Amino acid sequence: MVTLRDESVGSADATGPTVGVLALQGDFREHARVLGELGARVVLVRRPEDVEGIDGLVIPGGESTVMDKLSRAFGVAEPLRRRIAEGLPVYGTCAGLIMIADTLLDAIDGQQNLGGLDVVVRRNAFGSQNQSFETDLEVPALGDEPVRAVFIRGPVVESVGERATPLASLPDGRVVAVEQGDLVGTSFHPEIQGDVRFHEYFLAKVRARVRAGDSSSPSTAA
Repeated sequence: MVTLRDESVGSADATGPTVGVLALQGDFREHARVLGELGARVVLVRRPEDVEGIDGLVIPGGESTVMDKLSRAFGVAEPLRRRIAEGLPVYGTCAGLIMIADTLLDAIDGQQNLGGLDVVVRRNAFGSQNQSFETDLEVPALGDEPVRAVFIRGPVVESVGERATPLASLPDGRVVAVEQGDLVGTSFHPEIQGDVRFHEYFLAKVRARVRAGDSSSPSTAA
């Protein structure tokens, strides 16, 4: 069980990378649980010092406007912007996708995002919460089996920039999953249905970046 007081979760002997989960608001517990079960050492990110030691970051679903205000109030927004600009792998789901988008349509007055992902995103593109729905999505990057996607007041990617690549679209052509290097964003919540493939896909990016960083660092062996 993950509580608001937990600083890190997962197995004490986990050998995977250290992945932060932005834990200011939203369904961060579910992401922390999935990442821990996949072998990552999970750190709940609430303070600027939590940002520095992580190899990757997951930004959960929730309310993007509240998440934005809290991230600035707690002083983590600027450290996260800096780490993302430096190449930190990030996976954003629903509100998390909004947070890492470069451009946000229909933002409320004063709303800010972290940026990094070369997309234009529209908030609440599928209506109110009682219009939430589930559907199967073809995601070739994850294999042949469809992903059961849960949309809860989710955003939609209105346009994909030259640096980004769509991963999945609805039958009407609207893009709902996208990647750009080590950044991944989905309009939906894969953690709700227990499908861990997006988390595995993201963790593979984190591990590859950690290995690349290790290989470029001087050896500390005696």
